[in-house]
Amino acid sequence: MFIDEVEIKVAGGQGGKGITSFRREKYVPRGGPDGGDGGRGGHVILKVDEGLNTLAPFRHRKVFEAGAGSAGQGGNRTGGDGEDLIVLVPTGTAIYCARTNRLLADLTAEGEEFIVARGGRGGRGNARFRSSTRRVPRHSELGDPGDERKIRLELKLLAEVGLVGLPNAGKSTLLTRVSNSRPRIADYPFTTLSPYLGVVEWKDNSMVWADLPGLIAGAHRGVGLGHQFLRHVERTRLLLFVIDGSGFSGEEPLDALQQVREELSKYRKDLSFRPGLVAVNKGDLAETREKWPQLEEQLEELGFKSFLISAADGMGLETLVEEVYQALKEAPEPEMEIPIVEESENEEQTPFSIKKEGEIFVVYGGKADKIIARTDFNNDESVRHLLDYFQKKGLYEALEAEGIQEGDTVRIGPMEFEYME
Repeated sequence: MFIDEVEIKVAGGQGGKGITSFRREKYVPRGGPDGGDGGRGGHVILKVDEGLNTLAPFRHRKVFEAGAGSAGQGGNRTGGDGEDLIVLVPTGTAIYCARTNRLLADLTAEGEEFIVARGGRGGRGNARFRSSTRRVPRHSELGDPGDERKIRLELKLLAEVGLVGLPNAGKSTLLTRVSNSRPRIADYPFTTLSPYLGVVEWKDNSMVWADLPGLIAGAHRGVGLGHQFLRHVERTRLLLFVIDGSGFSGEEPLDALQQVREELSKYRKDLSFRPGLVAVNKGDLAETREKWPQLEEQLEELGFKSFLISAADGMGLETLVEEVYQALKEAPEPEMEIPIVEESENEEQTPFSIKKEGEIFVVYGGKADKIIARTDFNNDESVRHLLDYFQKKGLYEALEAEGIQEGDTVRIGPMEFEYME
């Protein structure tokens, strides 16, 4: 089954916790702290595999989580990193943030990778907290949670030439004739329920054509196959409009062409300026041949070079393939969306935010979320370290500015404290 859009959840692995440990050596009466750091959590990595041509493997599995990092050990030994999770996707997969709809990455080459969810940083062991004023630190950090997000994957076929037209225009038959593709073909609307690729040879050269599902009015709004069709047009460098020259399908040739062009333009305006040729199909019928001279003139007035063909018996196909190849050589690369480059955590960002919820002052945001996640609230020294950090960053002054009074409750992460002046 061809599936070209899915939404999944990805989560980087939890960072391993740091360890509290002290050296115990013979003849060393005062061994110092030697607790090691926890290992990094594993990343979730999307990687292109040319052997895939659909997103169907994601139909039944919707959650992908990498391995957690191991805890640190005594002797200043760092825990092992969590195992990265490699998720294979087809060539031409675009990755969007499901919440913001921002493009994060566009994977178009075999073996290309993108880290979509980073693993959490390992917690620091107590050896990292030793200083001239704190020689025996008895606390360590928990590991950071990994990134967690919902993403949308869109498969956009990598074809140089896109065959577009109304249902029953003959696109599938044409592609079968000129390439090695074997789409399902029958005489009813929406025969092609999924795109098909075909390699078309011309002398010593080859090009990839895509037979794309037929358009109907309102496709840009999702009517019929809607966006399931239109997204695949975005990557093509050249459009080949295939229209029924006989009019037997219920649409006059020029009306059919205009309808398809309008849907392309409404979906993405620059598609109306994409280089294109017109193949007037069903030239084996007397009705088509009768209309052809006037139709050719009308298409020329619209700026289109057109060709009379018959996908059924092969008439005019050799000339069409040659002209498509020549036009393709001059066609520019299409403009694509530029992925958003997500900035790494900025250590100078605002250390915390304060929000009053009812009678409780809640501290969250910025670096606060990170340091709270690293704090072991079952360890008194770890909690004191957290409070010392907030004191240095001006938390108490900020709380007073928000109107806090002695005895009010402050919530930090999962813990609540009574404020004392």
